[in-house]
Amino acid sequence: MFVSHFKGAPSAFVRQYRGGEVVRQGRGLSFFYAPMTTTVVSVPVTTQDLPFAFSETTSDFQDVAVQGQLTYRISDPERAAELLDFSVQPATQRYRSEDPQKLEDRILSAVRAQARAWVRQRPLEAALKDADALAASLLARVRQDATLAEMGIAVEALYLGSITAAPETKRALEAEYREALLRRADEAVYGRRAAAVAEERRIRQSELDTEVELETARQRLVEQQAQNQITLAEADARADEMKLAPYAELPARTLVGLALRDWAEHGGSVDALTVTPDLVTNLVQALGRENR
Repeated sequence: MFVSHFKGAPSAFVRQYRGGEVVRQGRGLSFFYAPMTTTVVSVPVTTQDLPFAFSETTSDFQDVAVQGQLTYRISDPERAAELLDFSVQPATQRYRSEDPQKLEDRILSAVRAQARAWVRQRPLEAALKDADALAASLLARVRQDATLAEMGIAVEALYLGSITAAPETKRALEAEYREALLRRADEAVYGRRAAAVAEERRIRQSELDTEVELETARQRLVEQQAQNQITLAEADARADEMKLAPYAELPARTLVGLALRDWAEHGGSVDALTVTPDLVTNLVQALGRENR
C-alpha cells in the first residue's frame, strides 16, 4: 500500500516524521501517511502505575523488603520523544524499541536509590516503624530527581505498601514483642496485687486509727467522770463541814441532848439499854466537870 491511515489514541501524544522532519504533532492525531517515508511516534501522557519491590539493608545490617507503587506521567512528551525512542508500528501501534520499558526501569532505579539512602541511615526497628516517613521522603526526593525531570517525567504519588524484615528476623521480633506483652501483663497483675495489699493496709490502718480515737475518747470520758465524782465528794464534804461547824463549840452534854432529841423526833425507840460500869464512870466524870 502506498497510503495508510493512522489514528492515534486520545491518551497519547503523536508525532509524525517524514524524511527525518516533524510534519505534525499533537494529542490523539489522525492522518494519512506513506508507510515508506513516515515514522510515527506515540508517547503516552496519561498517568501510569508502577509497582516496585526491592530489598535494602539497614544501618544495623538487617535486610528489609520495601514494597509499594508509584504513579507518574510524562508531563513533557516532546522532551521525552527527543530523548527516548517511542516510535511505533503504525498498523499495530506496538513500540519498535525497548526504550518505553527502559523508562520504567530508570524510574525504579531512582526510587530504589532514594530508598537505599533512607534505609541505610536507620536501624531495623526505626525503619519498620517509619513507613509513612519513608513514603513521604521517597516522594519528595523522586520529584526532585534531575534525571527524571530531564526526561519530562512528573511523579504524581507514591504509596508504600509495607516494610518487612527477613522471615527469621521477623520471628525474632515477634517473639521479643510477645515477651514484652507477657511482661506487661505480669506487671499489671503485680500492680493490681500491690494495689490491693496497699488498700487493705490502708483500711486496717484506718480501723486502728478509729480504735485509737475511740479509746482516747473513752479515756477522756473516764477521767472526766472520775474528776466529777471527786468534785462532788469534795462539795459534799465541805457541805457537811459547814453543817457541823456550829456544833464544834457546844459542850458534850448539849450535843448528846440534841442528838437524843433528833433521834426522838424521827421516831427513835429503845428496846433494851445496857448500862456498864464504864458508862456510869464516864457520865459521872462528865457531870463533875460541868459542875466545876
